[in-house]
Amino acid sequence: MTQQHFNVVIAGGAAIGSATAYFLTADPGFRGTVTVIEPDPTYQFSATALSAASIRHQFSTAENIQMSLFGTEFLRGFKNRMGVDGDCPDPAFHEGGYLFLATEKGLETLTRNQALQSSLGADIALLDRAQLARRFPWLAIDDLAAGALGLSGEGWLDAYGMMQGMRRKAIEQGARYLKDRVIDLIRHDGHLTHVRLRDEHTIACDAVVNAAGTGAARLAACAGIDLPVRPRKRSVFYVQCPGTLPGCPMVIDPSGAYFRPEGSGFIMGIAPDADHDPDASDFDVQHPLFEEVLWPTLAARVPTFEALRCTRSWAGHYDMNLFDQNLILGLHPAIDNLYFANGLSGHGMQQAPAIGRALSELIIHGRFQSLDLSRLGWQRILQQQPIIEHNIV
Repeated sequence: MTQQHFNVVIAGGAAIGSATAYFLTADPGFRGTVTVIEPDPTYQFSATALSAASIRHQFSTAENIQMSLFGTEFLRGFKNRMGVDGDCPDPAFHEGGYLFLATEKGLETLTRNQALQSSLGADIALLDRAQLARRFPWLAIDDLAAGALGLSGEGWLDAYGMMQGMRRKAIEQGARYLKDRVIDLIRHDGHLTHVRLRDEHTIACDAVVNAAGTGAARLAACAGIDLPVRPRKRSVFYVQCPGTLPGCPMVIDPSGAYFRPEGSGFIMGIAPDADHDPDASDFDVQHPLFEEVLWPTLAARVPTFEALRCTRSWAGHYDMNLFDQNLILGLHPAIDNLYFANGLSGHGMQQAPAIGRALSELIIHGRFQSLDLSRLGWQRILQQQPIIEHNIV
């Protein structure tokens, strides 16, 4: 058998992998070949397909804000960018906004974050208690001091459709997708030469992108690298209730619980506390979390939720960066051609376009060109200098 060779092998073909394949093949300076290795082309268990499918600009670190700002720009032009044979996919982007609520204790952080977000071009308004009461009369606000509302650019979408649109366009531009799994990385000194697939077949390569999501740590270990990313389960609940919530955005309660409109009802969720958040590989829904924590919390915030009825639920996984819950992007100093894009901790879908663009720039040009994301590289991990993101949902 003639051994295959690709310039770039991408391990993982969901949002990050497909965005990277798209941007690589769209760059006129790239003359190489790209193959994306994805074990499940249905993507039914991918984080993208099972997420709350939302995009926000309300982060506390500049890089996260800037990546999501580009995500909005990308979505707004998605139909024009992703057309294939006259078919222009629609990611159904609804700019319904995010509303972060804060008590007096969190007011200083909310105010500081909103100032940074606005300075970078995000359209975020700070609302006091009186403004919250007028705009959202269905909210219980007695314990609140303020809220930060995204007036444009934030919202929710068809995440699966967005991913498939990037995948289809990447294929049209020359990327190849292969149903398989990368099970090993073959290296010579500090350089990867081949990837080994599940059937023991090997592919020669010039560069490898680790976009394996919750499998990223296992893949990194094949190259002798300890990647601090582990799978964390998150459950999403779809509910219906008799009342209506006019003008409802994606609401983030001070407790971390969230909800937003979806069809004739709402989706909602909350992260378990750290003592009940182990590594997870199953997709069993955390029903006690809903009954004992989420429902009481949100019924106190929105009285009409006291009469809600949960009609559907599902669970997916975050590729959680246990070091600082932020993206790990770029090369590790031990390997000169293994690129990482891991540990998104729930932000992957919305930041995938910016990450795909950044990786393509690193691979083709050897540096970031559009947006400097160097602070998100391995150096902070190796030097034990975490980037603290205060707006984790």
